[in-house]
Amino acid sequence: MFYEVVHSAVPPLLKAIWRPTVLGVGNVPKHGGVLLASNHLSFVDSVVIPSVAPRPVAFLAKSDYFNGTGIKGAAQRAWFEALGMLPVDRDDTQAAIDSLDTALEVLGKGEAFGIYPEGTRSRDGRLYRGRTGVAHLALTAGVPVVPVGLQGTDKIQPVGSRFPKLAKVTVKFGRPLDFTGRADGVPLGRARREVTDEIMAAIQALSGQEPAGVYNDRAPEV
Repeated sequence: MFYEVVHSAVPPLLKAIWRPTVLGVGNVPKHGGVLLASNHLSFVDSVVIPSVAPRPVAFLAKSDYFNGTGIKGAAQRAWFEALGMLPVDRDDTQAAIDSLDTALEVLGKGEAFGIYPEGTRSRDGRLYRGRTGVAHLALTAGVPVVPVGLQGTDKIQPVGSRFPKLAKVTVKFGRPLDFTGRADGVPLGRARREVTDEIMAAIQALSGQEPAGVYNDRAPEV
């Protein structure tokens, strides 16, 4: 019930404030498991995508967002749960591995799961090399991958900013990528790398970002 209330209120509010340009919505399958693989520019990406997607999309979020106390903590937890976010401890290696199992459970139920192959948001606007977890999910679950290109979300809440700002936002959903049979007769590691690179190329074509050519290491907490 709370999801329906929040989801019916957030998209109209978002569109009224930021007036996002949304392209290719019809590329998102209406039914069945699907991965939405996106570039990552800002914390608000996980709010923007579910708000404009034609179906609910689950994302992973830092467990800290779910552990608050008091009224504020309860409200924050309810908000993230209503947006379909699932908690993960990014500092726990085993928890990060388990998060892939969580994603497979979501996909196995025929739902949509959102993932940022870069691993963490870009702090300089470039598109970083994708990590192969996205390919692991696509090949294991046997689901299509819809590439997503975000533009302008880094201007909504720039790195280091505490409050959102007005900005021009564009969300582009690309055509679904089908990797059925891609691991047949090919070493699994190689298949995952090739699939990941294809997904990142599709994301880059949508986002227009400059490829960084390296992995994006998470910045130290300050």
